[in-house]
Amino acid sequence: MTTAATEAARAFKGTSTEGRSEAELKQLVRHAGAELELAPAEVIIEWAVATFGERFALTSSMADSVLAHVASTVAPGIDVVFLDTGYHFAETVGTRDAVAATLPVTVVNVTPKQTVAEQDATYGKDLFARDPDLCCALRKVKPLEEALAGYDAWATGLRRDETHNRVIAPVIGWDEKKRKVKVSPLARWTGEDVERYIAENGILVNPLQYDGYPSIGCWPCTRRVAPGEDARSGRWAGSAKTECGIHV
Repeated sequence: MTTAATEAARAFKGTSTEGRSEAELKQLVRHAGAELELAPAEVIIEWAVATFGERFALTSSMADSVLAHVASTVAPGIDVVFLDTGYHFAETVGTRDAVAATLPVTVVNVTPKQTVAEQDATYGKDLFARDPDLCCALRKVKPLEEALAGYDAWATGLRRDETHNRVIAPVIGWDEKKRKVKVSPLARWTGEDVERYIAENGILVNPLQYDGYPSIGCWPCTRRVAPGEDARSGRWAGSAKTECGIHV
């Protein structure tokens, strides 16, 4: 861990159950962002754990378990938040269960307030086809906001090479919508880096990755990607939608 980043963490050190003010969180981002920009993923997570303790968690879509594995080597038992939308592929749910069973992490399964059937009764059947933004808001964005209420910071597997919108994703940033510190330990990783880490560490991978689904979301809104297509072109295909709303 770099000296300045360590000093910033110590300056605001509290117990694992104490929340910091928004001003303190933003100051942490300013101090640590530049210091950790070129740091390895393990060091970035180490800083976050040392700084936020139990008020730090990571999220995972269970496309693979790379981030969960990296975090588990630094902080065994760390919370891994998974959004169980009710629309996931069976393979994604199976990957979640395998991660919970084989890695030293605590998988936190988060569900929307309404089941799919209840949502259909309220908004009409197949909301995902008629208003995908609202469906994502109800089944992803809002549940995550509520799940992160007890945390000051959260980590994602966001990578800059995934989409144009993610090119400027900071390693340590401020999430204006959630009013929390957003940590992206893999931001500078390339697809090749991910593949290398998977091969070298025997990482659990969602089997759909090997069946033409390089980017995996809910089954109604995800299709296979043809060779040569952009990896995320199978998400909300045929529409202008490119993000669920969590990262925008």
